[in-house]
Amino acid sequence: MLNSLQKSNKVTIKIYENSNPWIFFILTLSISWFFWMWIILSGWNVWKVPGIIFGALGLFGPTFAEIFLISKSNNKERWKDYWHRVFSFKQIGKKWFLIIIIIFPLIHAIITLASLITGTHLPSFETAKNLISNPWKILPFAIFVLLFGPIPEELGWRGYALDGLQTKYNALVSSFILGTVWSFWHIPLFFIKGTFQYEQLKFGTLDFWLYILGPIIISILFTWIYNNTNRSTLSAILFHFTINFTGELIPLTERGRIYSLILITLLSIVIVITMDPKTLAEKAIKISEI
Repeated sequence: MLNSLQKSNKVTIKIYENSNPWIFFILTLSISWFFWMWIILSGWNVWKVPGIIFGALGLFGPTFAEIFLISKSNNKERWKDYWHRVFSFKQIGKKWFLIIIIIFPLIHAIITLASLITGTHLPSFETAKNLISNPWKILPFAIFVLLFGPIPEELGWRGYALDGLQTKYNALVSSFILGTVWSFWHIPLFFIKGTFQYEQLKFGTLDFWLYILGPIIISILFTWIYNNTNRSTLSAILFHFTINFTGELIPLTERGRIYSLILITLLSIVIVITMDPKTLAEKAIKISEI
């Protein structure tokens, strides 16, 4: 079933019709979980060798999977379009840059302000204090955040899988499918020593379920941004970076994470209501000229 994403394109969609997101999902889970299982079974700490090596290799599962699948297709047009979407800043535009940058800092700021007003317990803000005391660490830390999450994940999730899904389902359904797999992909991290999931959230707790629900809802925002920036993978990378970087600088307590999920859900509902659920876009989506 071809949706409006395809029907509105001047450029042939044939290079995307053969994309199989389900094969991508199987490959991604197999690659990532293979490396992460070694860490779990061996009891390694993810921040010590060899745990950090296997952890990084697992993190790049989505990237390895999409590189393999696109290379296997032997389609030069696909590669050209793929890399254009990764590096083109022009596709995003000033309005969407602002949206990407402001959403999560604003959500965290609102929750923190509300906590101050109500006298609710606040986190320690250790990372923010450390960076303020040592400004030279800001750039290396930002690069670290970018490499350990946004780049290796989004090159696959939005850079490959989302297009394949949207040639078969509408944008909303595609978001839920991708978000569910993305959420499921994280589960081994709850059993790896040294990860945020293992040390702070804990498997089976309320925080665990909030974390599992998060990617499913947030995927709606990703698709909304991705489709409104002419399928910019770079926009997804930057949005993912903003989410992670904000979480490091303005961390949330368990109650704060509940409020955050509520606000994200409300925002997602507004987007679905005000946009066409078939595309979650303001205008017809066009594949970049190739």
